[in-house]
Amino acid sequence: MPQQLPGEALSGPLPEWFPRGMALLRDPSLNKGSAFTARERDVLGLTGLLPPHVSTQEEQVERVLENFRRIDSPLERFIMLQSLQDRNEALFYRVVIENPDEMMPVIYTPTVGLACQEYGHIYRSPRGLYVSAEDRGQVSSVLRNWPYRDARIIVVTDGERILGLGDLGASGMGIPIGKLALYTACAGVHPRRCLPVMFDIGTNNESLLEDPLYLGLRRRRLAGTEYDELMAEFLEATQEVFPGVVVQFEDFANHNAFRLLQTYRDRIPCFNDDIQGTAAVTLAGILSALRVTNRPLRDQTFLFLGAGEAATGIADLLTSALVAEGMEEGVARRRSWMVDSRGLVIRGRSALAEHKRPYAHEHPPLVSFLEAVEALRPTAIIGVGAVPGAFTREVIEMMAGLNDRPIVFALSNPTSRAECTAEQAYAWSDGRALFASGSPFDPLDVDGRRFVPRQGNNSYIFPGVGLGAVVSQASRVTDAMFMVAARALAEMVRDEDLAQGSLFPALARVREVSARIAVAVAEVAFAEGLAGNERPADLEAWVEAQMYDPEYVSYVA
Repeated sequence: MPQQLPGEALSGPLPEWFPRGMALLRDPSLNKGSAFTARERDVLGLTGLLPPHVSTQEEQVERVLENFRRIDSPLERFIMLQSLQDRNEALFYRVVIENPDEMMPVIYTPTVGLACQEYGHIYRSPRGLYVSAEDRGQVSSVLRNWPYRDARIIVVTDGERILGLGDLGASGMGIPIGKLALYTACAGVHPRRCLPVMFDIGTNNESLLEDPLYLGLRRRRLAGTEYDELMAEFLEATQEVFPGVVVQFEDFANHNAFRLLQTYRDRIPCFNDDIQGTAAVTLAGILSALRVTNRPLRDQTFLFLGAGEAATGIADLLTSALVAEGMEEGVARRRSWMVDSRGLVIRGRSALAEHKRPYAHEHPPLVSFLEAVEALRPTAIIGVGAVPGAFTREVIEMMAGLNDRPIVFALSNPTSRAECTAEQAYAWSDGRALFASGSPFDPLDVDGRRFVPRQGNNSYIFPGVGLGAVVSQASRVTDAMFMVAARALAEMVRDEDLAQGSLFPALARVREVSARIAVAVAEVAFAEGLAGNERPADLEAWVEAQMYDPEYVSYVA
């Protein structure tokens, strides 16, 4: 078993475990393809197995881009990049890192949603680990089948609420795979330290159960005690097999997401990206917008379309930020209001879910979102309910009438679920909206002004948080870490970004952003006594030194 991570220069003679010949070419973590030198080909049994020309990595990148840009279909582009990742990880990550605006919408939102919907039909090769309802009593043995003992980050989903698409069962595996690709591309967490897990406990999606190519368990979902016992076994096994590994919960339905986070957050290093990561990136966007409006956070009123885990997580972090500025908690909570499928969430409503109660305020019933905007006069509307087109022209025009610079965040993804488009937000507000979205929109011109809207994408937050937790060996992932992550992200937004309508930094700077966030998160771990190692003298240099860079290394002196 390799003790050295691929991408780190080898010293001395090649170890016995190092593969040769076709075995080397079939190992994506070590393969360099046509870039193996003549000397490497001779020593490693590759002569004749590759075309004679020795390519540079730059030439290989150019070839990948040429073929990628020939393809019009987003799904075919996804398949192409997935195939590249399966044969040459270093080249895959070099392509993504150097071309984030092109690649990230393909390997993650919005295209990953389509890939999950078609997962059983486009499946090519195994990646990640499947823990199923049939593994009860032997989950630790399943985890030990993973070939790399140095896993530091696990992203796990049970597939019940994939993006805004609902229950996709085992086809949701595309989400952990995509998230962990971003951990490497955006924050330099080594690919071998990343473990995608599909927690397959069945699906209630009839179309999947009837699909002959569906790859998951063909049964109804586990629920109740059976679900909780299997999850407990899984989480205990993660810490047994990979001590200290950080677990990221991803795309769990509300009824499990809040409960799992509350149950395990003080037991193991874990977090829920849909609750906490979304909250942090949204707070960062709000802080950036307030630099334009020149109005403090305490003067804002937030109206959410949606009242699930994303809305609650954002409202909780906004409340914490207001409390940190001296506001009483009850008053701070009243700055956030929510509209769900039944209308305005208010106190006294029957059958009110527990997670909605802190934001159920006294108010007469209101049915529509437009009515809520008119009655509450918010400074910001935040869409996280996956209701496409819900931010209508009437809503945007009313927001523009109430605010000189209305804050409009259409955060639901994929793009088909967005509450409005960037063009609609700008056009209906006479170019005054401060806009962010969950899926990418291209730059556009409205009334002679150039706008560059940017995604309020969690990829700005979770990779840096995870990196900070990993390098500090944090025993817990705390709310304070997400607060400092949000503020660090907001500080990375430049005046020239704001001038073009961008509330987040360019994706080309995402590794710089992740490093800054990782340093801030590690500082919290050291300050709160949660770190498993000693603070280095130069924390920033220490973090950057541990970030994976997908440059080829020489295997033969």
